[in-house]
Amino acid sequence: MWVLIVSVIVPFILSFYPPLKFYRNLRTLILSLLLILIIFGAWDIFATLRGHWYFDPSGVWGIRIINLPLEEVLFFPVITFCCIFTWEALKFLSAGKK
Repeated sequence: MWVLIVSVIVPFILSFYPPLKFYRNLRTLILSLLLILIIFGAWDIFATLRGHWYFDPSGVWGIRIINLPLEEVLFFPVITFCCIFTWEALKFLSAGKK
């Protein structure tokens, strides 16, 4: 969980930088995050129910959502957000806008 928190702090704060206009397509961002969460969340649920992998209880917090640790559920939207932010920030910087 701490890795997720640390990973998202900087992109989240920088996403409010006004010239970047990161949230101009908020609906698209939310749909992207939800789509990834649904697809890969379903995959994880299936894989854990089948016993293909598991999550060591000593390595995760005790909160579970549909038999997945909170960290695993948050992994998909957090990392997707970080990737989309990085892409948009690089496009902004390569366009020479400041």
